[in-house]
Amino acid sequence: MPDFIKNIDQVIYLIPLVPLIGFAINGLLGKKLPRGAIYFVGCVSIFISFVISLMALWKVVESGSAIVFQSGSWISSGNLNVALGFKIDQLSAVMINIVSGIGFLIHFYSIGYMKEDEGIYKFFAYLNLFCFAMLVLVMGDNLLLLFLGWEGVGLCSYLLIGFWYKKEDYADAGKKAFIVNRVGDFGFLIGIFLIFGYLGTISFEGIQGALKDGIPVVPEILNPIVGKDSGLLITIITLCLFVGATGKSAQIPLYTWLPDAMAGPTPVSALIHAATMVTAGVYMIGRLHFLFSLSEITMLVILVIGGVTALYSGTIGITQTDIKKVLAYSTVSQLGYMFMAMAVGAFSVGIFHLMTHAFFKALLFLSSGSVILACHHEQEMTKMGKLCKRLPITHGAMLVGMLALSGVFPYMSGFMSKDLILEKVKHFHSPIMASAGEIFWVIGILAAMFTAFYSFRLMGMTFWGKSNMSDDDYHHVHEPSWTMTGVLVVLALLSIFGGLIGLASLSESNLHTFLGKVFTGQNTVESPHIGLPTILGIIVSAIAGLMYGKNWSFPETFSRSGIGKLLHKLSYNKYYADEIYHFIFVQPIMKGSKLLWRWIDSFMIEGIVNGVARLAQIAGYFGQNFQTGSVNTYAFTFLIGVILLLIYFVVI
Repeated sequence: MPDFIKNIDQVIYLIPLVPLIGFAINGLLGKKLPRGAIYFVGCVSIFISFVISLMALWKVVESGSAIVFQSGSWISSGNLNVALGFKIDQLSAVMINIVSGIGFLIHFYSIGYMKEDEGIYKFFAYLNLFCFAMLVLVMGDNLLLLFLGWEGVGLCSYLLIGFWYKKEDYADAGKKAFIVNRVGDFGFLIGIFLIFGYLGTISFEGIQGALKDGIPVVPEILNPIVGKDSGLLITIITLCLFVGATGKSAQIPLYTWLPDAMAGPTPVSALIHAATMVTAGVYMIGRLHFLFSLSEITMLVILVIGGVTALYSGTIGITQTDIKKVLAYSTVSQLGYMFMAMAVGAFSVGIFHLMTHAFFKALLFLSSGSVILACHHEQEMTKMGKLCKRLPITHGAMLVGMLALSGVFPYMSGFMSKDLILEKVKHFHSPIMASAGEIFWVIGILAAMFTAFYSFRLMGMTFWGKSNMSDDDYHHVHEPSWTMTGVLVVLALLSIFGGLIGLASLSESNLHTFLGKVFTGQNTVESPHIGLPTILGIIVSAIAGLMYGKNWSFPETFSRSGIGKLLHKLSYNKYYADEIYHFIFVQPIMKGSKLLWRWIDSFMIEGIVNGVARLAQIAGYFGQNFQTGSVNTYAFTFLIGVILLLIYFVVI
């Protein structure tokens, strides 16, 4: 091992720090910098992080031990003592390379995509800040640092989703993402408080150490909540943490923000939906797997939420006509698969799918960006068609991404990871629900079939079917700049071969063995094989490709008659989830807020404040009559005051 790799532990703080410096330079000076300098600062800062991340991964692989960096005490108050520390073990080593590597490619792609935007310096500053926050999240060695990064990516998502804030719908989408995530974060914060109250520590090593010799007794301070039932307390803690995960990783019921996040520029969609923010919940469960594994109830809840979300969002994706909305619901569905893997204890498989999903979903979003740019910012697939001839590179890249997403080809990354999840779910046995494994295996297969359908429906409507564009617009469609197509080629290669990292039969040193040093006690992970999910995926993909590529009349006929019309309407309108939430939550809150404003704020508080001010004004009005300017009058008044004081002290 070279010396510069051996000493990498002394500089791992640069991994998040350099993007933060890039944010500061572009954020403070970007308005005065030329575009080339803005691109350079934004891209090079995250590239440096990627290089250091690769070196850190090399050392962790070679040494087999974690890299730890401590910078003294950060917060000390009573029994709370939090160090400012970073830890790169096998899990965080994988995560930092995904975040910085995919993050760099998205930064580089943005040079071409955002070249005409006036606020380019702000855009690159926000991208750098986003990566800083995500890197802190996955590198922090305690829950407080994780939560700092957790909130940081939430803030940056608001800034990036609503980047084109002059359009009201885009600004509203940013606010929606921010508010929905705050709901989940409230539960997450309660979970952190309960962990500290229970175990007296919030460091990951401390939490794991406290649970190493068995479940500790409940301290007296928490007896009013759970009595002396340690198992119940752990269930409450893990459920609270999972509430945070449902918000950040867009699971039922807190998923509605993510499809609306498509309002942001396409590189933002790729960054949020592929490698960073939405995977934070999956990472958090993996990081605290030793805590979650102690609650069978919580693990079953995660399985149910993940499985239902995967299927539910898949049924919505099959009718959407906005190219980015289809991919957004696909992300929600794939995150459901990751949670299913975590729920059955296949932690390394869940992280494996997180990694492969980062490859092909970044590819798909960036490919859709090329399509949107080529079609003059049109996102409706019904207004596209036959683009394979005009966009051959983009078409090839997107086809690779869809094959990986659908898991229909044995050497695509999606096949490697998704089929492993289904295999693990199938053999899962829950003491609470005996047939959970078989039920959710079927649900997973159904979700995979929907995935294959909407994937190749998108390909047919966008690239293969008849053109719905005017001849003039069609002939002006062309591939974007090399900075964009080059990134697509790199991601396409990763989507094809990236799954080999987890292939157990290829090498004994595969990803699952590597992560097994963190996820101790996990069952052996075998290589995937072509089974029922793969066969069904291939069949459904072929049907959808032919149906929409050849412009069959069946989809339109089905959606206009009887039960088909009802099902299509429900799916297209997302089962009216937003409308239901608006009726149950938004309207009562708005009406309640107006009531409080009108009676509490305006009538009572402002009434009291203004009343006191009015009394002072009246007193001043009467008091001014005593300001005569006569010394005799003032002396007489002073004498009266002295006499009254004497009477008070002597008589009374």
